Amino acid sequence: MTGQSTTRTVPGTGGSGSARAGGRTGQLLSNAAVALGLLMFLGGFVWGAVVYRPYTVPTTSMAPTIDAGERVLAQRVDGGEVRRGDVVVFTDTTWADVPMVKRVVAVGGDKVSCCQDGRLKVNGEEIDEPYLADDTVTGFTAFPEVTVPKGRLFLLGDERSGSVDSTAHLTDAAGGTVSRGAVQARVDAVVWPMDGMLTEPSGFERLGALSSPGPLRTVTAMVIAGAVLVLGGAAYGPFAKRAAASRARASAGGTGVR
Repeated sequence: MTGQSTTRTVPGTGGSGSARAGGRTGQLLSNAAVALGLLMFLGGFVWGAVVYRPYTVPTTSMAPTIDAGERVLAQRVDGGEVRRGDVVVFTDTTWADVPMVKRVVAVGGDKVSCCQDGRLKVNGEEIDEPYLADDTVTGFTAFPEVTVPKGRLFLLGDERSGSVDSTAHLTDAAGGTVSRGAVQARVDAVVWPMDGMLTEPSGFERLGALSSPGPLRTVTAMVIAGAVLVLGGAAYGPFAKRAAASRARASAGGTGVR
């Protein structure tokens, strides 16, 4: 009997199948990240569009908080929710019958006057207003004490010497005050240029609770996180495919003959 040499192929170990499974898992994760990202991205924009309204401020009456030509985002609120220190958008036919932006310094029942030591006084308390320009004290227009009727607001511009606000309407029938019902929105932030959220009017805190900021930070975080997930998921899909193909080739190359 003559001896014959034989060859046997060693069967694969199943590595290529694992690589394919890994590739499919990576693609599923990529698709899930993109889908979740789109949901967050679009959901953030829709939420923001429902809650906020953009306005362009045409004058310097709210400088330096808001300069002329700057664009703000204002949260839609009911006039009953407005508190001291809020910067609001309102329309009053006796003023100009166009949307205006001013700061609420007194609400119904308050007594407001100016000026002692260059400061606004509300209910006997001198109000510290850190958002005003340093030279505001010298330009502050004095006015006698006004008692704000219930359901109405007394409003001033942050540029006190040049703002057409409640002090310019003291001789009107309403004594310069505006109905709460005239308020359309509360300004949260300056978005163009991107100055960010308004300074908290902490000087009014001694007179009562301040308004809480709207959900703008949460909306922004949703949009950014959604964009990151979309871009990351879209990039991970091709990467996962290439990695799976590379593992499959490596596994095939490791199959020996003996």
